[in-house]
Amino acid sequence: MGAYILRRLLLMIPTIVGIMAISFLVIQFAPGGPVEQVIAQLSGQGDGADQRLSGGGDMLNQQFGGDDTSAKYRGAQGLDPELIAKLEKQFGFDKPPLTRFLDMMWSYIRFDFGESFFRNTSVIDLIVEKMPVSISLGVWILIISYAISIPLGIKKAVEDGSPFDVWTSGVIVIGYAVPSFLFGILLIVLFAGGSFFDWFPLRGLVSDNFAELSWWQKILDYFWHLALPLTALLLSAFATTTLLTKNSFIDEIKKQYVVTARAKGLGERQVLYGHVFRNAMLIVIAGIPGAFISAFFTGSLLIENIFSLDGLGRLGYLAVVNRDYPIVFATLYIFSLMGLVVSLVSDLIYTWIDPRIDFERRDV
Repeated sequence: MGAYILRRLLLMIPTIVGIMAISFLVIQFAPGGPVEQVIAQLSGQGDGADQRLSGGGDMLNQQFGGDDTSAKYRGAQGLDPELIAKLEKQFGFDKPPLTRFLDMMWSYIRFDFGESFFRNTSVIDLIVEKMPVSISLGVWILIISYAISIPLGIKKAVEDGSPFDVWTSGVIVIGYAVPSFLFGILLIVLFAGGSFFDWFPLRGLVSDNFAELSWWQKILDYFWHLALPLTALLLSAFATTTLLTKNSFIDEIKKQYVVTARAKGLGERQVLYGHVFRNAMLIVIAGIPGAFISAFFTGSLLIENIFSLDGLGRLGYLAVVNRDYPIVFATLYIFSLMGLVVSLVSDLIYTWIDPRIDFERRDV
């Protein structure tokens, strides 16, 4: 197992470098980069750039001459080359692309993610600040979806082919087919002050007076804000796990050791939870780390923006819009690295739950 872990760890190096290299080529040379963003903001041509850049214009006005400098550049034509050169140096574009990429990777290896272009703070501080929101979504989605999926999947397996199994399968398929962001918009229209009821808040993870509430009021307020985002994500979150649980139980129920256990006179409940459960839940339990990462990162982007939750998904989205490359690449690097580590952890959980699985005898 030690050799397998070492091979997987070594394989992460070219994988993460490849992900970052492709992203660098796609994003770094995309039109409307940070230099163009600042020029548009200084010349008053940006589409709300003064708000999106979060104070970047004030910082640059102090460095490059304030309003007098801004007044000279009212379009793409006739810009001062000296100003352009200063902007390029400010954002690191005075170096060749390969040098920029190598410098970035060397910094990231040391977990030095630099500072945001437009927020005047370190990238790692921003990520730590926004992480509680995304963790809240990921943890609760994982807990609630598994709490629903496992009992439901077991009952569907036991009653395979029954009316209950048929109509719940229909609900699951429909829930899986409906995008979470579309269902989130529907929830806003229905329950968050859209066209019908105004029962739930539409912004933030807690209320403005959260600090003044008692401990039980804080708990209620917290879940009051999470109700709609979690409902939107849950619609499709439990579908895959439910069907996986059902199919795993059906496969195990058909095996010979179950027939033997029944022949020995064991009750159906003893057979199901004393023998089948441990083997059937192998693949489900081993998939928990991956399910958490999926809920943590994949589902947060659109839901955080729809419900105005200031988490990592929204941070990454605004960074892409504003071409804040340090945030874009840092979040991509961290998410990719965590995904690779979680994949390895999932394999190790397989071997821990079932020692019969031996990855040493398989090719990586």
